[in-house]
Amino acid sequence: MKCPFCGHADTQVKDSRPSEDGLTIRRRRFCPECNSRFTTFERVQLRELTVLKKNGERRMFDRDKLARSVGIALRKRPVTSEQTEQMITRITQKLESLGESEIPTQTIGTAIMDELKKLDHIAYIRFASVYRDFREAKDFENIIDELGE
Repeated sequence: MKCPFCGHADTQVKDSRPSEDGLTIRRRRFCPECNSRFTTFERVQLRELTVLKKNGERRMFDRDKLARSVGIALRKRPVTSEQTEQMITRITQKLESLGESEIPTQTIGTAIMDELKKLDHIAYIRFASVYRDFREAKDFENIIDELGE
């Protein structure tokens, strides 16, 4: 693994441990060139996914983009980074286990909504307002009513 600080190609693993959910491995690394330390995470990837957008465009699935979107919805909410990481891992694994290499954006959005609904209702409403393109206050009332069911 390349050092993110100096670009040296040969870094050393100093410590490895599984995450709490057992789905990732956290590795502390050391660069002998610049003496920097950094952390990497190793995850299982079942298959390469392609996102099929509404306009027909195809893009490679980007886990980091998913994490950023979820992060925006969860901003300033009482949710730990560990909970967020576990949720993103569950969503990614669910998408990979569908058996399809092309995943429509609607499927991804629904998976995110399902997870946010269980984790944090405010984040769920925030994400829904963008995902479902809310135009008026009634849209918020409807989504809040859905939470009450």
